[in-house]
Amino acid sequence: MGKQIKTNAMRLLDARKVPYQAFFYTSDSVNSNGTLVAQMNKRDVDLVHKTLVARSNKNELFVFIIPIDKELDLKKAAVASCSKKIEMLPHKDLFKYTAYEKGGCSPIGMKKLYRTFLDSGSEALNEVIVSGGRKGCIIEIAISDLLNVICGEAKDLVKQ
Repeated sequence: MGKQIKTNAMRLLDARKVPYQAFFYTSDSVNSNGTLVAQMNKRDVDLVHKTLVARSNKNELFVFIIPIDKELDLKKAAVASCSKKIEMLPHKDLFKYTAYEKGGCSPIGMKKLYRTFLDSGSEALNEVIVSGGRKGCIIEIAISDLLNVICGEAKDLVKQ
């Protein structure tokens, strides 16, 4: 692959002098499968996390970062965000609120800094892998740096 273009997430991390490692792949070759992406880049699959955006009953948006192989528990998400009810944001609305497309949604560098939560089970890891801000790009970053940049909180979020 030739020279890679920086994403909003990378530009934000660079501006704040936050260390990270970016990995690139051809998105059509893995069909946005986080496990395959990690394996292709010789990274630990347990580090791969997905970014989910949800809306409360009061129309507030929240971001949830959970391991790729887990499912968000909407009741736990509601408790974490102090909301009565949480539902996933429709994919058609994702770009409008985040400036990211489905399959390339990074918790870093969204249009707005939404209240963001990382699953507390991930706190034991030193770093995580999240989307780099577009399909074909992932970022490995220290958990402490990620939480600092996104003003994130760790909460119990996944179904057991």
